[in-house]
Amino acid sequence: QVQLVESGGGLVQAGGSLRLSCAASGRIFNVYRMGWFRQAPGKEREFVAALRWSGGSIFYADSVKGRFTISRDNAKNTVYLQMNTLKPEDTAVYYCAVDRDYSGSYYSSPSYDYWGQGTQVTVSS
Repeated sequence: QVQLVESGGGLVQAGGSLRLSCAASGRIFNVYRMGWFRQAPGKEREFVAALRWSGGSIFYADSVKGRFTISRDNAKNTVYLQMNTLKPEDTAVYYCAVDRDYSGSYYSSPSYDYWGQGTQVTVSS
């Protein structure tokens, strides 16, 4: 089992920044990748960013490329999502997720085995 706890969400004005954190605990050794997804009211959950836990590959959704940065701190078992130049359309509940052993495409939520409880990000215009 893997437990994930997100933090760092909040209310920010358009153009502002937030940094989300996701602390992982439990059986996190040999985790394949971690990702961030988001879900806005009335919409499906969508991919935001993902990275290989061992390093190397990083992926972003086109809608956040150039504004968001995903990173990790292996010593702290934590993944971050730095969000800059936020827009009202970034408003959503943000979830981090773990894919233990390459279950499928990085952008597909069914590929991920464990999920956090989510943190709300609200961007006002």
